[in-house]
Amino acid sequence: MRQKKKLKIYGAIRIVLCLFVLFLIVFPFVWLILSTFKLQKDIIKWPPTIWPKAWTIKNYIKVWSRIPLASYIKNTIIFAGAVSVSSAMLDSLAGYAFARLEFKGKEIIFNIVLLTMLIPFQIIMIPLYLELHIFHILNTYVGLILPRIASAYGMYFMKSFYMGLPKELEEAARVDGMHEFGIYWKIMFPLCKPAFVTFFIFCLTSNWNDLIYPMMMTNSTKMRTLSAGLAMFVGEGVRETGPALAGALISMLPLLVLYCFAQRFFVEGIAVSGLKG
Repeated sequence: MRQKKKLKIYGAIRIVLCLFVLFLIVFPFVWLILSTFKLQKDIIKWPPTIWPKAWTIKNYIKVWSRIPLASYIKNTIIFAGAVSVSSAMLDSLAGYAFARLEFKGKEIIFNIVLLTMLIPFQIIMIPLYLELHIFHILNTYVGLILPRIASAYGMYFMKSFYMGLPKELEEAARVDGMHEFGIYWKIMFPLCKPAFVTFFIFCLTSNWNDLIYPMMMTNSTKMRTLSAGLAMFVGEGVRETGPALAGALISMLPLLVLYCFAQRFFVEGIAVSGLKG
């Protein structure tokens, strides 16, 4: 009986802790949504209130009228989408090569790739800017996308997944006469779908929310991404909290919808990969 009571108490404590953590995660998001429908004076008043005293959609109207939000969204989709797709594909190929193929200098090359993860972006941002300036691709989609079409973390992530797959799969395919790219495309790539989708979401989220890189590589309003555009909007003149919150919510919604649809692959990819090797 005492053991059962202890288990019930521990179970109740776990439930309370889980509900508390859930509250900490959900409450800021709920606050953001409700604040977008508040008047400016209600947002900044003290003590703060959760529910709007007077519901309004003027914050959304202001953010759409003050800045070219549609252009920012288009630029962000092109930039983050192209970078995520290309990086996921190239990193998947590189991860397969480092995990399953044998070639001279493989370990040395992979260690050099991993060492690049230790270099902060702030160190290479000026040389990168000068390089793109020399090639005359600043303030262009090519200049935004090209430096990020592959990543060291993506290669490491995909290599960890491929290391966990049985070698019998590719050995049987080689015996049947299948060439190396065919083994990757027809056998390995379908099996790595959870890891591929997981890394794609990581990459998309990182580039979608990036501020410094797109702001540095663009100098015109038409080429700004959402994060860079909203940062300029908030910094101009008097700070208008309501429209800024409305713009932040609009920028979050696509990622939230994507995660809801890809949640199964995301969780499976994290569980299966295990970051081995």
